Amino acid sequence: MPLKTLREAQSKILHAEFLMHLRWLVHGFSTRPGGFSQAYGKRSLNLGFTPEDTQRAVKQNRAAFLRQIGAIRKGREWPLVTLRQIHSDLIHCVSEAPEVGLAGDGLITQTPGLLLAILTADCLPVILVDAKRRAVGVFHAGWRGTVKRIVEKGVGEMQRCFGTRSRDLKAAIGPGVHSCCYSVGPEVRTQFESQFEYGSKLFREVEESDPVREKYPLLFLTARAPGHSELPKKIFLDLVEANRGQLLAAGVAAKSISASPLCTSCRADTLFSYRAEKGVTGRMMAAAGIRV
Repeated sequence: MPLKTLREAQSKILHAEFLMHLRWLVHGFSTRPGGFSQAYGKRSLNLGFTPEDTQRAVKQNRAAFLRQIGAIRKGREWPLVTLRQIHSDLIHCVSEAPEVGLAGDGLITQTPGLLLAILTADCLPVILVDAKRRAVGVFHAGWRGTVKRIVEKGVGEMQRCFGTRSRDLKAAIGPGVHSCCYSVGPEVRTQFESQFEYGSKLFREVEESDPVREKYPLLFLTARAPGHSELPKKIFLDLVEANRGQLLAAGVAAKSISASPLCTSCRADTLFSYRAEKGVTGRMMAAAGIRV
């Protein structure tokens, strides 16, 4: 398994195993259980300031998360840098906690003692780590950000700002909605196929079932061969492979890319899923930082 759970944590924090040997790195992907929120089930670790939850509970959850992943020094929590996420390709290079809130979907830094974080509830969280130059990045990759190449551009920004070499990068893709559950419209497929040479390989089609049609097929006979009207087809997108493809195209080695097997929609018992819960859900956090 590419991700493991910290045994000692009260709430379950996921870590990429192949990053655990980097003693200077702090990182983690939060899950659902073990927090102070009551809005989405008893004791859930909601880390987003959502309409249904209280600010007090979210602040308690964030403090607990920071302590559990080790973003604390001399009893004080590290500054937490987040974004107003807008499904874009905007990436900010930060060297200190900004005084004014930032809008975008990517953060990178080489400054110790800052914790960079993005929030998700189906979209993919991606952490990039430059193991040689001690630099990190976090990215929010929904389908819109992915088709805009947010992760590929993240590699480029780390190269520009820190002199990062692609061969030194390690990438951890956290839990998100997988191809088993991520149905999209044909306009999404069109956008991916127009942007990526391998775009068509990211989709699969499944014929929708119709119990009435199956029970009474004669009602649906038409003159069209082979004698039946066609059922509509559902289109499913593999967002994990879309982002893996971008990382490979940017020069990151396949062995340096880890992806969580957990689908948020399938596992809404332990993960937050905007789709599975029809928009009424909490948010998970993916975070990375450099020890002082």
